[in-house]
Amino acid sequence: MPDYPFPPAWVLRRLREGQVINAHPLALTSSRKLDERRQRALTRYYHAAGVGGMAVGVHTTQFRIRDAQHGLLKPVLQLAAETIAARDAREQRATLRVAGICGLTGQAVKEAALVRELGYHAGLLSLGALTGQGDEEMIAHCEAVARETPLFGFYLQPAAGGRRLSHAFWRRFAEIPNVIAIKVAPFNRYQTFDVIRAVAESGRANEIALYTGNDDNILIDLLTQFTAPTGRGETRLGIAGGLLGHWACWTRRAVELLSDCKRWRGLETLPARLLTLAAQITDCNAAFFDAANQFAGCIPGIHEVLRRQGLLEGAWCLDPHESLSPGQADEIERVHRAYPHLNDDQFVQEHRDEWLS
Repeated sequence: MPDYPFPPAWVLRRLREGQVINAHPLALTSSRKLDERRQRALTRYYHAAGVGGMAVGVHTTQFRIRDAQHGLLKPVLQLAAETIAARDAREQRATLRVAGICGLTGQAVKEAALVRELGYHAGLLSLGALTGQGDEEMIAHCEAVARETPLFGFYLQPAAGGRRLSHAFWRRFAEIPNVIAIKVAPFNRYQTFDVIRAVAESGRANEIALYTGNDDNILIDLLTQFTAPTGRGETRLGIAGGLLGHWACWTRRAVELLSDCKRWRGLETLPARLLTLAAQITDCNAAFFDAANQFAGCIPGIHEVLRRQGLLEGAWCLDPHESLSPGQADEIERVHRAYPHLNDDQFVQEHRDEWLS
């Protein structure tokens, strides 16, 4: 294996074109055990919705799948990979497969080796466990993981288990040869631009695909063309697609949304309806992600939307204390009524029985 393995050329091309990559939830029974039937159904739903890729073993899948008492990391990654491969073969498609990687260096390197073994194209690398390390230690950590699998960088907001990362860190990170994409998800405009500027300065703006994870600003991120001055002159770059927990539900609409955004990119004027739509999507995210309670119910909120559509049996999480916040179900009902054009209920209803079979 080379010092820094790379994915197939089609993976790089598709990432740069911009894709909907949904963060994959975890389907559980009422006894909080893996519900394989509904887990497969979710994967089939996303595939049928037209996503370009899926991210498994990430925050939305619940980091606790790694706990010894659950032992679900490999089974969940394997189940998704097998289901995606079967659907790809059936429909003659190629779907990007991204797997979450976290923990200190020893754990992260082992997870990266597993990711490669199971046929995933890149590892989405969370640095939340490196709470006290400086930039040098974090870069050494990233390089060690990169020698096992191509990297999808991940700027995760602290409220969801991430940490603050400097512009200097991202500048160094962009120099790792097989960094192929970065998910920018600090829910913060200043920190988002830190990453954009770092990629521009690295000279790799045409190689590293930027993906939004800013669930509070999805549409604007997808439409904005950024400029960053560098020593080689001004660099223009944009956010190609999204890797989002928000896109774990109402996914058919997300695919249509990105397609619409691509039609408007680079034009001098944008229709005002897109700004209105951007605000509506953010309002939905506030309900799904439980922004009123510092995102405490972000995972069960997604589960609740999928439960209402009949894809999940319940909104259960591995942690029995992780549940919908008071009033969150009412907020989800409110946005469902307010924005009927944003849900894909009819699409799910038409195909759900087949996905669950």
